[in-house]
Amino acid sequence: MTEPILTIVVPCYNEEKVMKETIGQLSVVLAKLIREELIHARSKLLFVDDGSKDATWNLIGEVSKINPFLTGIKLARNVGHQRALLAGILSAREYSDCVISIDADLQDDIAVIRDFILKYQEGYDIVYGVRSKRDTDTFFKRTSAVWFYRFLHKAGVNIVHNHADYRLLSKRALDELSLYEERNVFLRGIIPLLGFRSTFVTYERKARFAGESKYPLKKMLSFAFDGITSFSITPIRWITIIGMCVFLLSLVCGVYALGQRFLGFTTPGWTSIVISIWLLGGIQLMSIGLIGEYIGKMYVEVKQRPRYTIETDLYSRQIQTQEWSVSSSQEEQEKTS
Repeated sequence: MTEPILTIVVPCYNEEKVMKETIGQLSVVLAKLIREELIHARSKLLFVDDGSKDATWNLIGEVSKINPFLTGIKLARNVGHQRALLAGILSAREYSDCVISIDADLQDDIAVIRDFILKYQEGYDIVYGVRSKRDTDTFFKRTSAVWFYRFLHKAGVNIVHNHADYRLLSKRALDELSLYEERNVFLRGIIPLLGFRSTFVTYERKARFAGESKYPLKKMLSFAFDGITSFSITPIRWITIIGMCVFLLSLVCGVYALGQRFLGFTTPGWTSIVISIWLLGGIQLMSIGLIGEYIGKMYVEVKQRPRYTIETDLYSRQIQTQEWSVSSSQEEQEKTS
């Protein structure tokens, strides 16, 4: 097998504090893999700037002038981690044999990138990076993650446990992924749907090198809810079951109330009425909100708006320049021969 052209896609948003260290460490990994002849010398580091407000893009532009591995894409505005990652993956698809996605915070162990390539050369189209433990996470984050994965499995969503977005995709997997045109992007759920031969590599997640997490509690909850509602209608079925149970309970309470009335044991009061109204009103509002969430997603999908807009594309420019240089040198050699 010839050496594959690898592109490592790194989405970043306000990562100024970690950029130089991330670029340096990933460049060392690429250089080592090239020396071992595991990947092609034209392999790249593709940083996708998701509308950062700090100097992230300026650093990418400056370092790309002196680092032959580094290139970048700047999105016109912040579109979120998943869409930014998708923008990088689909941009790299045209020029790469395989793509590895990784976050910019250096929490994922870059030493296993070599294992990813070895698995790819064994014939795997998808290689998942799976955390062996979550000691660096807080107790709340560890517990909520466990319940999140369990809930997704119960809801019928096929997702790899303890896997985030650290993975390798082959050219064939990338071509198939490009056919998924949904606007509600949840790659952790989409990738297993591709169905190609897959495996996983375990690693220990490290503490963040610098800066702050871009996933506070609010974004984590929103991300989890998007994942659930984008891949399963089970929550709506659960609401239907709850409605049926409440209906049956109301029948039992009605029979009991009538019995008390005929037996003369009725006591005037409003507590039971208010509680029942609040209970049913809460269930109805929750049900309407959940159904509205699904309708809202349909509304977004139907409009078919672009998922992202690329403002500056250093990546395609560099690739085309390299191809032009190679073709020009070949023509010169042919003329001299």
